[in-house]
Amino acid sequence: MTTESKTAPKASMLTRLGLDRFSAIYLWIGFMVVFGLWKSDTFLSSATFKLTLGENVPIGLLALAFLIPLATNSFDLSIGAMCSLSLVVSTWLQNEARTGAVTPRDFNMPGILTALIAIGVCALVGFFSGFVVVKLKVNSFIATLGVSQLITAIVLKTSDNRQITGAYSDTYMEWGRREVFGLPILFVYFMIIALVAWFVLEHTPVGRYLFATGGNVEAARLAGVRTDRMIWGSLVASATIAGLAGVMLSAKIGFFSSSTGPGYLFPAIAAVFFGASQLSRRPNVWGTVLALYALAFGIKGLQLVVGTGSFWVEPLFQGTTLIIAVALASQQGVARIRKKRAQ
Repeated sequence: MTTESKTAPKASMLTRLGLDRFSAIYLWIGFMVVFGLWKSDTFLSSATFKLTLGENVPIGLLALAFLIPLATNSFDLSIGAMCSLSLVVSTWLQNEARTGAVTPRDFNMPGILTALIAIGVCALVGFFSGFVVVKLKVNSFIATLGVSQLITAIVLKTSDNRQITGAYSDTYMEWGRREVFGLPILFVYFMIIALVAWFVLEHTPVGRYLFATGGNVEAARLAGVRTDRMIWGSLVASATIAGLAGVMLSAKIGFFSSSTGPGYLFPAIAAVFFGASQLSRRPNVWGTVLALYALAFGIKGLQLVVGTGSFWVEPLFQGTTLIIAVALASQQGVARIRKKRAQ
Protein backbone atom coordinates (compact mmCIF):
# COMPACT_ATOMS: atom_id res chain seq x y z
CA MET A 1 0.00 0.00 0.00
CA THR A 2 1.47 3.36 -1.01
CA THR A 3 1.86 6.38 1.25
CA GLU A 4 -0.61 8.33 -0.89
CA SER A 5 -3.33 5.71 -0.40
CA LYS A 6 -2.74 5.73 3.37
CA THR A 7 -3.04 9.48 3.63
CA ALA A 8 -5.89 9.86 1.13
CA PRO A 9 -8.90 11.44 2.86
CA LYS A 10 -12.03 9.40 3.19
CA ALA A 11 -15.01 10.39 1.14
CA SER A 12 -17.35 12.70 3.03
CA MET A 13 -20.85 11.65 3.99
CA LEU A 14 -22.29 14.06 1.42
CA THR A 15 -20.18 12.44 -1.30
CA ARG A 16 -21.14 8.91 -0.25
CA LEU A 17 -24.82 9.86 -0.36
CA GLY A 18 -24.31 11.34 -3.81
CA LEU A 19 -25.52 14.80 -2.85
CA ASP A 20 -22.82 16.31 -5.05
CA ARG A 21 -24.22 14.53 -8.14
CA PHE A 22 -27.85 13.77 -7.29
CA SER A 23 -28.93 16.81 -5.27
CA ALA A 24 -31.78 17.48 -7.71
CA ILE A 25 -33.24 14.04 -6.98
CA TYR A 26 -33.08 14.64 -3.21
CA LEU A 27 -34.59 18.09 -3.75
CA TRP A 28 -37.39 16.65 -5.88
CA ILE A 29 -38.17 13.98 -3.27
CA GLY A 30 -38.19 16.66 -0.58
CA PHE A 31 -40.67 18.75 -2.56
CA MET A 32 -42.93 15.77 -3.12
CA VAL A 33 -42.96 14.92 0.59
CA VAL A 34 -43.37 18.45 1.94
CA PHE A 35 -45.98 19.71 -0.51
CA GLY A 36 -47.61 16.28 -0.68
CA LEU A 37 -48.33 16.50 3.03
CA TRP A 38 -49.11 20.24 2.95
CA LYS A 39 -51.40 20.22 -0.09
CA SER A 40 -52.18 16.54 -0.52
CA ASP A 41 -55.57 17.18 -2.12
CA THR A 42 -54.15 19.23 -5.01
CA PHE A 43 -50.39 18.72 -5.26
CA LEU A 44 -50.54 14.93 -5.53
CA SER A 45 -53.40 14.93 -8.02
CA SER A 46 -52.96 13.60 -11.56
CA ALA A 47 -54.12 16.95 -12.92
CA THR A 48 -51.21 18.74 -11.21
CA PHE A 49 -48.73 16.18 -12.52
CA LYS A 50 -49.98 16.48 -16.09
CA LEU A 51 -50.10 20.26 -15.92
CA THR A 52 -46.55 20.52 -14.56
CA LEU A 53 -45.15 18.07 -17.10
CA GLY A 54 -46.87 19.74 -20.04
CA GLU A 55 -46.42 23.42 -19.24
CA ASN A 56 -42.65 23.04 -18.82
CA VAL A 57 -42.04 21.46 -22.23
CA PRO A 58 -41.21 24.80 -23.96
CA ILE A 59 -38.79 25.66 -21.16
CA GLY A 60 -37.22 22.21 -21.44
CA LEU A 61 -36.73 22.56 -25.18
CA LEU A 62 -35.15 25.99 -24.72
CA ALA A 63 -32.88 24.48 -22.08
CA LEU A 64 -31.71 21.89 -24.63
CA ALA A 65 -31.29 24.71 -27.16
CA PHE A 66 -29.05 26.56 -24.70
CA LEU A 67 -27.16 23.39 -23.76
CA ILE A 68 -25.88 22.52 -27.23
CA PRO A 69 -23.83 25.68 -27.91
CA LEU A 70 -22.80 25.69 -24.24
CA ALA A 71 -20.97 22.43 -24.98
CA THR A 72 -18.68 24.51 -27.22
CA ASN A 73 -18.39 27.20 -24.52
CA SER A 74 -20.70 29.46 -26.53
CA PHE A 75 -23.86 31.16 -25.32
CA ASP A 76 -27.12 31.60 -27.19
CA LEU A 77 -29.16 34.25 -25.42
CA SER A 78 -31.55 34.57 -28.36
CA ILE A 79 -33.43 31.33 -27.66
CA GLY A 80 -36.32 33.04 -25.85
CA ALA A 81 -36.80 35.54 -28.67
CA MET A 82 -36.38 32.71 -31.18
CA CYS A 83 -39.24 30.82 -29.56
CA SER A 84 -41.37 33.97 -29.87
CA LEU A 85 -40.34 34.33 -33.53
CA SER A 86 -41.39 30.77 -34.31
CA LEU A 87 -44.71 31.31 -32.56
CA VAL A 88 -45.48 34.58 -34.37
CA VAL A 89 -44.50 33.21 -37.80
CA SER A 90 -46.65 30.12 -37.38
CA THR A 91 -49.60 32.05 -35.94
CA TRP A 92 -49.37 34.87 -38.49
CA LEU A 93 -49.29 32.45 -41.42
CA GLN A 94 -52.30 30.56 -40.11
CA ASN A 95 -54.20 33.77 -39.43
CA GLU A 96 -53.39 35.36 -42.80
CA ALA A 97 -54.27 32.18 -44.64
CA ARG A 98 -57.66 32.10 -42.95
CA THR A 99 -58.42 35.72 -43.84
CA GLY A 100 -57.17 35.33 -47.40
CA ALA A 101 -54.46 37.99 -47.07
CA VAL A 102 -51.57 35.84 -48.31
CA THR A 103 -53.45 32.95 -49.93
CA PRO A 104 -56.80 32.39 -51.62
CA ARG A 105 -59.63 32.25 -49.10
CA ASP A 106 -60.45 28.66 -49.97
CA PHE A 107 -56.88 27.53 -49.28
CA ASN A 108 -56.42 26.03 -45.84
CA MET A 109 -52.69 26.13 -45.09
CA PRO A 110 -51.78 22.91 -43.25
CA GLY A 111 -50.51 23.39 -39.73
CA ILE A 112 -47.50 21.19 -40.43
CA LEU A 113 -46.50 23.53 -43.27
CA THR A 114 -46.61 26.64 -41.11
CA ALA A 115 -44.68 24.77 -38.41
CA LEU A 116 -41.92 23.81 -40.86
CA ILE A 117 -41.72 27.36 -42.19
CA ALA A 118 -41.44 28.74 -38.66
CA ILE A 119 -38.67 26.29 -37.75
CA GLY A 120 -36.88 27.05 -41.03
CA VAL A 121 -36.97 30.79 -40.35
CA CYS A 122 -35.43 30.20 -36.93
CA ALA A 123 -32.72 27.98 -38.43
CA LEU A 124 -31.82 30.79 -40.85
CA VAL A 125 -31.54 33.25 -37.97
CA GLY A 126 -29.33 30.74 -36.17
CA PHE A 127 -27.15 30.56 -39.30
CA PHE A 128 -26.85 34.35 -39.18
CA SER A 129 -25.86 34.18 -35.49
CA GLY A 130 -23.18 31.64 -36.38
CA PHE A 131 -21.88 33.94 -39.10
CA VAL A 132 -21.61 36.85 -36.66
CA VAL A 133 -19.80 34.72 -34.08
CA VAL A 134 -17.47 32.75 -36.37
CA LYS A 135 -16.77 35.08 -39.26
CA LEU A 136 -17.11 38.49 -37.61
CA LYS A 137 -15.44 37.23 -34.41
CA VAL A 138 -18.09 38.71 -32.11
CA ASN A 139 -18.34 37.13 -28.67
CA SER A 140 -21.31 34.74 -28.65
CA PHE A 141 -22.77 36.39 -25.54
CA ILE A 142 -22.85 39.80 -27.22
CA ALA A 143 -23.76 38.49 -30.69
CA THR A 144 -26.80 36.48 -29.61
CA LEU A 145 -27.92 39.23 -27.25
CA GLY A 146 -27.91 41.62 -30.21
CA VAL A 147 -29.65 39.08 -32.44
CA SER A 148 -32.36 38.64 -29.81
CA GLN A 149 -33.14 42.36 -30.07
CA LEU A 150 -33.31 42.14 -33.86
CA ILE A 151 -35.71 39.21 -33.51
CA THR A 152 -37.81 41.16 -31.01
CA ALA A 153 -38.14 43.99 -33.53
CA ILE A 154 -39.26 41.54 -36.24
CA VAL A 155 -41.77 39.93 -33.87
CA LEU A 156 -43.27 43.27 -32.83
CA LYS A 157 -43.50 44.45 -36.43
CA THR A 158 -45.07 41.21 -37.66
CA SER A 159 -47.66 41.09 -34.90
CA ASP A 160 -48.18 44.86 -34.76
CA ASN A 161 -47.55 44.43 -31.03
CA ARG A 162 -50.88 42.75 -30.45
CA GLN A 163 -52.22 39.32 -29.69
CA ILE A 164 -53.13 37.05 -32.59
CA THR A 165 -55.95 34.71 -31.66
CA GLY A 166 -58.26 32.26 -33.37
CA ALA A 167 -55.71 31.35 -36.03
CA TYR A 168 -55.43 27.60 -35.52
CA SER A 169 -57.86 24.90 -36.47
CA ASP A 170 -59.37 22.51 -33.95
CA THR A 171 -57.40 19.67 -35.53
CA TYR A 172 -54.12 21.47 -34.96
CA MET A 173 -54.98 22.25 -31.35
CA GLU A 174 -56.05 18.68 -30.75
CA TRP A 175 -52.58 17.56 -31.86
CA GLY A 176 -51.00 19.55 -29.05
CA ARG A 177 -53.48 18.62 -26.33
CA ARG A 178 -53.71 14.86 -26.74
CA GLU A 179 -52.42 12.40 -24.16
CA VAL A 180 -50.40 9.22 -24.66
CA PHE A 181 -50.50 6.64 -21.87
CA GLY A 182 -51.92 9.31 -19.60
CA LEU A 183 -49.10 11.76 -20.34
CA PRO A 184 -49.33 15.02 -22.34
CA ILE A 185 -48.19 14.26 -25.87
CA LEU A 186 -45.94 17.32 -25.90
CA PHE A 187 -44.06 15.88 -22.92
CA VAL A 188 -43.60 12.64 -24.84
CA TYR A 189 -42.21 14.58 -27.81
CA PHE A 190 -39.89 16.47 -25.49
CA MET A 191 -38.49 13.27 -24.02
CA ILE A 192 -37.89 11.88 -27.51
CA ILE A 193 -36.00 15.04 -28.49
CA ALA A 194 -34.02 14.88 -25.22
CA LEU A 195 -33.13 11.26 -25.99
CA VAL A 196 -31.86 12.22 -29.44
CA ALA A 197 -29.86 15.14 -28.01
CA TRP A 198 -28.35 12.88 -25.34
CA PHE A 199 -27.32 10.28 -27.91
CA VAL A 200 -25.72 12.86 -30.20
CA LEU A 201 -23.82 14.62 -27.40
CA GLU A 202 -22.67 11.51 -25.54
CA HIS A 203 -22.34 8.77 -28.14
CA THR A 204 -21.34 10.29 -31.47
CA PRO A 205 -18.17 11.94 -32.82
CA VAL A 206 -20.11 15.19 -33.22
CA GLY A 207 -20.78 15.30 -29.48
CA ARG A 208 -17.14 14.60 -28.66
CA TYR A 209 -16.05 17.35 -31.05
CA LEU A 210 -18.48 19.80 -29.44
CA PHE A 211 -17.17 19.13 -25.94
CA ALA A 212 -13.57 19.15 -27.18
CA THR A 213 -14.19 22.58 -28.68
CA GLY A 214 -15.66 23.83 -25.43
CA GLY A 215 -12.84 22.34 -23.36
CA ASN A 216 -10.00 23.95 -25.28
CA VAL A 217 -10.72 25.41 -28.68
CA GLU A 218 -7.07 25.78 -29.70
CA ALA A 219 -6.14 22.24 -28.65
CA ALA A 220 -9.19 20.88 -30.46
CA ARG A 221 -8.29 22.80 -33.61
CA LEU A 222 -4.72 21.47 -33.52
CA ALA A 223 -6.14 17.97 -33.08
CA GLY A 224 -8.06 18.35 -36.35
CA VAL A 225 -11.50 19.36 -35.06
CA ARG A 226 -13.20 21.94 -37.24
CA THR A 227 -14.02 24.14 -34.29
CA ASP A 228 -15.58 26.97 -36.30
CA ARG A 229 -17.96 24.49 -37.89
CA MET A 230 -18.83 23.06 -34.46
CA ILE A 231 -19.63 26.50 -33.01
CA TRP A 232 -21.58 27.59 -36.09
CA GLY A 233 -23.51 24.33 -36.27
CA SER A 234 -24.32 24.42 -32.56
CA LEU A 235 -25.95 27.83 -32.97
CA VAL A 236 -28.01 26.61 -35.92
CA ALA A 237 -29.09 23.56 -33.90
CA SER A 238 -29.93 25.79 -30.94
CA ALA A 239 -32.11 28.05 -33.08
CA THR A 240 -33.85 25.07 -34.67
CA ILE A 241 -34.74 23.54 -31.30
CA ALA A 242 -35.93 26.94 -30.06
CA GLY A 243 -38.10 27.17 -33.17
CA LEU A 244 -39.51 23.76 -32.37
CA ALA A 245 -40.33 25.03 -28.88
CA GLY A 246 -42.37 27.82 -30.45
CA VAL A 247 -44.26 25.35 -32.62
CA MET A 248 -45.10 23.14 -29.64
CA LEU A 249 -46.18 26.21 -27.72
CA SER A 250 -48.52 27.18 -30.55
CA ALA A 251 -50.18 23.77 -30.35
CA LYS A 252 -50.53 24.14 -26.61
CA ILE A 253 -51.90 27.68 -26.22
CA GLY A 254 -53.24 28.43 -29.72
CA PHE A 255 -52.44 32.15 -29.84
CA PHE A 256 -49.53 34.60 -30.00
CA SER A 257 -48.55 37.20 -27.42
CA SER A 258 -45.34 39.23 -27.51
CA SER A 259 -44.73 38.41 -23.84
CA THR A 260 -44.57 34.69 -24.64
CA GLY A 261 -41.10 33.27 -25.29
CA PRO A 262 -38.60 35.73 -23.79
CA GLY A 263 -39.90 34.91 -20.31
CA TYR A 264 -38.76 31.31 -20.76
CA LEU A 265 -35.09 32.26 -21.18
CA PHE A 266 -34.18 32.56 -17.52
CA PRO A 267 -35.79 29.33 -16.26
CA ALA A 268 -34.18 27.46 -19.18
CA ILE A 269 -30.73 28.78 -18.26
CA ALA A 270 -31.34 28.00 -14.57
CA ALA A 271 -32.19 24.39 -15.47
CA VAL A 272 -29.03 24.02 -17.58
CA PHE A 273 -26.66 25.38 -14.93
CA PHE A 274 -28.33 23.47 -12.11
CA GLY A 275 -28.27 20.36 -14.29
CA ALA A 276 -24.56 20.84 -14.97
CA SER A 277 -23.88 20.00 -11.31
CA GLN A 278 -25.81 16.73 -11.64
CA LEU A 279 -24.80 13.26 -12.88
CA SER A 280 -21.68 13.81 -15.02
CA ARG A 281 -20.88 17.19 -13.39
CA ARG A 282 -20.81 19.02 -16.70
CA PRO A 283 -23.58 20.32 -18.94
CA ASN A 284 -25.63 17.25 -19.83
CA VAL A 285 -29.09 16.44 -21.12
CA TRP A 286 -30.50 14.27 -18.34
CA GLY A 287 -29.10 16.49 -15.61
CA THR A 288 -30.89 19.38 -17.29
CA VAL A 289 -34.19 17.48 -17.53
CA LEU A 290 -33.87 16.36 -13.92
CA ALA A 291 -33.16 19.90 -12.71
CA LEU A 292 -35.99 21.32 -14.82
CA TYR A 293 -38.69 19.15 -13.29
CA ALA A 294 -37.28 19.22 -9.76
CA LEU A 295 -37.58 23.00 -9.88
CA ALA A 296 -40.93 22.86 -11.68
CA PHE A 297 -42.57 20.73 -9.00
CA GLY A 298 -41.08 22.94 -6.28
CA ILE A 299 -42.51 26.04 -7.93
CA LYS A 300 -45.87 24.36 -8.43
CA GLY A 301 -46.01 23.37 -4.76
CA LEU A 302 -45.23 26.91 -3.62
CA GLN A 303 -47.82 28.33 -5.98
CA LEU A 304 -50.47 26.03 -4.53
CA VAL A 305 -49.48 27.01 -0.99
CA VAL A 306 -49.37 30.78 -1.62
CA GLY A 307 -52.48 30.82 -3.78
CA THR A 308 -53.58 33.74 -5.95
CA GLY A 309 -50.69 35.96 -4.88
CA SER A 310 -48.03 33.54 -6.11
CA PHE A 311 -46.81 35.66 -9.05
CA TRP A 312 -43.55 36.38 -7.19
CA VAL A 313 -42.75 32.74 -6.40
CA GLU A 314 -41.32 31.64 -9.76
CA PRO A 315 -38.71 34.40 -10.27
CA LEU A 316 -37.61 34.17 -6.62
CA PHE A 317 -37.23 30.39 -6.85
CA GLN A 318 -35.39 30.45 -10.18
CA GLY A 319 -33.07 33.30 -9.24
CA THR A 320 -32.08 31.60 -6.00
CA THR A 321 -31.56 28.30 -7.79
CA LEU A 322 -29.32 29.83 -10.46
CA ILE A 323 -27.09 31.48 -7.85
CA ILE A 324 -26.80 28.26 -5.84
CA ALA A 325 -26.18 26.13 -8.94
CA VAL A 326 -23.38 28.35 -10.22
CA ALA A 327 -21.86 28.53 -6.72
CA LEU A 328 -21.88 24.73 -6.43
CA ALA A 329 -20.33 24.35 -9.86
CA SER A 330 -17.62 26.86 -8.95
CA GLN A 331 -16.86 25.09 -5.69
CA GLN A 332 -16.62 21.73 -7.46
CA GLY A 333 -14.24 23.25 -10.01
CA VAL A 334 -12.03 24.68 -7.26
CA ALA A 335 -12.04 21.34 -5.44
CA ARG A 336 -10.93 19.47 -8.59
CA ILE A 337 -8.11 21.97 -9.18
CA ARG A 338 -6.87 21.59 -5.59
CA LYS A 339 -7.02 17.81 -5.89
CA LYS A 340 -4.90 17.85 -9.05
CA ARG A 341 -2.34 20.14 -7.42
CA ALA A 342 -2.13 17.89 -4.37
CA GLN A 343 -1.35 14.81 -6.49
